[in-house]
Amino acid sequence: MVTEVNDALAARIVELRRSIHRRPELGFEEHETAALVERELDALGIEHRRAAGTGIVARIEGAKPGAVAGLRADMDALPIGERTGLPFASEIAGKMHACGHDAHTAMLLGAAHVLSKGKADLHGSVVLIFQPAEEGPGGALPMIEEGALDRWGVEAIAMLHVDSKLDVGTIGVRHGPANASADEFHLTIHGSGGHGGYPHRAIDAIPAAAAVVLALQNIVARESDPLASAVVTVGTIEGGYRNNIIADEVKLSGTLRAHDPVVRDELETRLRRIVTGVASAYNVEVEIRVIRGYPPVVNDAGLAASFTRYARERSSLRFADAPPTMGAEDFSYFAERVPGLMIWLGVRSESSGAIHPGHSALFRIDEAALRLGVETLTLFAVGVTSGEISS
Repeated sequence: MVTEVNDALAARIVELRRSIHRRPELGFEEHETAALVERELDALGIEHRRAAGTGIVARIEGAKPGAVAGLRADMDALPIGERTGLPFASEIAGKMHACGHDAHTAMLLGAAHVLSKGKADLHGSVVLIFQPAEEGPGGALPMIEEGALDRWGVEAIAMLHVDSKLDVGTIGVRHGPANASADEFHLTIHGSGGHGGYPHRAIDAIPAAAAVVLALQNIVARESDPLASAVVTVGTIEGGYRNNIIADEVKLSGTLRAHDPVVRDELETRLRRIVTGVASAYNVEVEIRVIRGYPPVVNDAGLAASFTRYARERSSLRFADAPPTMGAEDFSYFAERVPGLMIWLGVRSESSGAIHPGHSALFRIDEAALRLGVETLTLFAVGVTSGEISS
């Protein structure tokens, strides 16, 4: 089956990406984007249904027997004001596709074009998952709970994520941990307020908060295996009234991240022990709330190896060993249930100004990468459905 992208389709993918880019929508608000996806699928005669509100699940059934492959793209934007100056820049104030989800959606639609046109040669079937709310609060679990994987029996799944560190023409693949877990912690330290000139008559929450921040640094520096990835970051501190008042309350929040589920659990256990101990030492009360976020993305080793081998033999793509990152991705929920593969797509190009990182108001991609992304997704789908790519 032909997996290459012709010039007409490449131009259509760019057009779709720019349309989505102009109208960014936040998590579970992707109504225009979902409608665009549905129109494109209808034009191709591909069956589809809604899931998780603004999510879409579609299926392309091949003419030959085979396995079921899944392809997933996220659709949501970020609450960032765009400053790229592009002619198709965001038309919505304070919202921007600053992480490439517009490209992800357009590339999956491009793969839908290629696969639907080649149904006569396609084995098995391909399930297309257009997911809302990856940036939060998380659309993967609701889609899974509504049958995105089970309805048609997805056996292996892949996603592409644009990468501003990799040059156009390169894709990054790794086996094992790819992205970190991301848990939130929220601490409220309660003291007893009073006059700043009489600190002995109060219990100051600010020194206790400062001690907590310093003590938490020991979790990674002194209590974690140096070879095990872990992050403990305090991101916010809020407390106090004015210069001459003893603060009776300070609130802190932060993030815990790890690649190993065991390390993830240890981070929370150690945080609770240290914060409780510091609170006792400073004679304050503390409330501790930990919110579990996305688990780590763990790429299936067999799937990574067989996909790399298959794609090398059938394409001119350049491959790079992708290092794990401490960013988070709710693709992890899909990869927990069936063999999964997160693939990084190089979009960096100095000549086109595509040099800024994701989540930046200046973020842009080199659109020459889009046709390569479609080819990558199509190769995965064809290889899995034919049985030539497996875990």
